[in-house]
Amino acid sequence: MNFLSKRALIAALLLIVLGASLGYFRGWFGNTRVNTKAPQTNGPISIELAPTDVVIAQKISMTHGLPISGTLKATRSAMVKARVAGELQALEVREGDAVAAGQVLARVDSTEYVARQRQAQQQAEAARAQVEVAQRQFDNNNALVSQGFISKTALDTSIANLNGAKATYQAAMSALDVATKAVDDCILRAPLSGLISQRLAQPGERVSPEARIVEIVDLSQLELEASLTSTDALNVKVGQTAKLFIENSNQSVTAKVLRINPSTQVGSRSVLVYLGLSSHPLLRHGIFVQGSLGTQKIQAVVVPLESVRNDKTEPYVQTLQNGKVVHVKVATGLKGEVEGKAVMALNELNEGTQVLAPSAGTVRDGTLVTLNSSKP
Repeated sequence: MNFLSKRALIAALLLIVLGASLGYFRGWFGNTRVNTKAPQTNGPISIELAPTDVVIAQKISMTHGLPISGTLKATRSAMVKARVAGELQALEVREGDAVAAGQVLARVDSTEYVARQRQAQQQAEAARAQVEVAQRQFDNNNALVSQGFISKTALDTSIANLNGAKATYQAAMSALDVATKAVDDCILRAPLSGLISQRLAQPGERVSPEARIVEIVDLSQLELEASLTSTDALNVKVGQTAKLFIENSNQSVTAKVLRINPSTQVGSRSVLVYLGLSSHPLLRHGIFVQGSLGTQKIQAVVVPLESVRNDKTEPYVQTLQNGKVVHVKVATGLKGEVEGKAVMALNELNEGTQVLAPSAGTVRDGTLVTLNSSKP
């Protein structure tokens, strides 16, 4: 091996050693950079809540209610109709006017009917005169028969004439009664006390029999016809009360079950329940109301209705246990009302359990909670 070959061999060895050294240091510095990354924290989250964000589950006596709704109807109403044909006169009442039972509402022109009444009366007087003539003839013939001057056959004829005259007179009197009633029917009177709800004719119109003139409703007693399923109707009893809210109003009224239909409706198999209401300034014939009918009282642990959350596959409530939020799955129970607020009965909670109020919003399960009394 010459001198140049030795020098090339030494240079190659030096390059191999230098490359190995550089690889070692590159790996060392790389491992150092990985190990100097900041550690990640996986500890629980902590939040602060105001005392108003926590409510206590209470055990109360609540009324189980069935939702009901419907349109109110006046218990007593009447449609005043014409009973004879003629020109309508003196109709002065209008919608909203109060009327009393027996009050004259309108008249139908009675000229024709008064003339017929006079005609019937004159025919009755003529028939009565014929009865008097037949009666005198019978009395005379009866006296003659007793004395033997005429035969009994003539007396029988007198009796037949008298009976015929009396029958004619009775028929004439019946015709007079019909004519008199027609005259009375020309006057339209209110059949009950109440308010005019509809005026369906105008003075001067010619009306026919059974033509509708005005409608009267009595708002002193109203009635709601509610439809319930046959299952719900099993718990309904006469005398139970319901709380109803008036449409477009925050005021409520109390109703009482008056009657229960003994038959189900064809097709739907529902049962009609009739509730009575007393007079109220906001109640009107035909107004829509809805509410709940209390069927039974129960003892139950309740929480605000909005505290029962449904943003998971199953309903749950957010309870506060040992300073930590714990989600508890629940089965939806009976709904009721306490001091004007909607509540729900839950069998999964004990009395005194702390539950997050609706104002707390959604809080993750396991979150640490600190109550801050300074918060509103």
